[in-house]
Amino acid sequence: MNFSQWSRTLVKTIAVVLALALPTALAISSADARVGGGVSSGSRGSRTFSAPPSTTTAPGSTSQFNRTYSQPGAGMNTAAPARGGLFGRGGGFLGGLAAGFLGAGLLGMLFGGGLFGGLGGLSSILGLIIQIVLVVFVVRLAMSWWQRRNAPQAAYAGADAGPGPQTSYRSGLGGGLGSGLGGGFGFGANNAPLEIKPDDYEAFERLLGDVQAAWSNEDVAKLHTLATPEMVSYFERDLAENRARNAVNKVTNVKLLQGDLAEAWREGETEYATVALRFALTDKTVDRNTGALVAGSEQPGEVTEVWTFARRPGSAWELSAIQQTN
Repeated sequence: MNFSQWSRTLVKTIAVVLALALPTALAISSADARVGGGVSSGSRGSRTFSAPPSTTTAPGSTSQFNRTYSQPGAGMNTAAPARGGLFGRGGGFLGGLAAGFLGAGLLGMLFGGGLFGGLGGLSSILGLIIQIVLVVFVVRLAMSWWQRRNAPQAAYAGADAGPGPQTSYRSGLGGGLGSGLGGGFGFGANNAPLEIKPDDYEAFERLLGDVQAAWSNEDVAKLHTLATPEMVSYFERDLAENRARNAVNKVTNVKLLQGDLAEAWREGETEYATVALRFALTDKTVDRNTGALVAGSEQPGEVTEVWTFARRPGSAWELSAIQQTN
């Protein structure tokens, strides 16, 4: 086969692949026409770039945010460690000590004084031993803190929940979405645990339906009362794209099937609650003029998403983020 024949074969192969992939891509975009567009959008305060804990309702992982105003590291409690590990660049106190020890020993060896030649006699050697003991002590403390910091959190469903599955709830609330404290006890005043009460769970379920209804009615003014300005900006953008296609997305028959609390915390004056939700809905896109079905289905389906709500003093809960589950 010469080069010309090989090129034509390659082009045909690419064309076939694209032809097979295009319907799949269209099907995915049509199936994700609901509020939020089936992507992860919004902000979770200082935890925007930290995955929420898995729950009974959403046992898998969540996708990273495709759309967010937050910047990595902004407002975070702890800075990400610099490359190089404990003794690497940016290692702080331990890095400085290690560099001093290593530098002194290497200089001594280079200039013929031996490994301890650069430390100036017996007193310096004793000082070195003392410093090494201190370093070992500090390292052990740091490792102990790190293990505690990264230990699996077990209080997502309440402080007295005990072993076993997390408390969940069905539609109609019953005993509520969960009880007790939200997941995780943050470090410092800007990441304090938050207690979520039955009234809060009722508000979350109500917001699930109200947001979907306002989206279907293209009621931007109503969305401003239900979601943060950031989320509304994404909704407006998606609605504008629908209008450009002369289509409107209708999400009806929304019914919460199961949900539970992933984590809840307070940052300054703002309170956050991240909740896993599995709900039924009818998701269809119709022609704006004729009402003919363009995408979706008249048949109900199920969706599992992780929603984060935010509240400031004197204000009601607002939708702050939607994340898709993997």
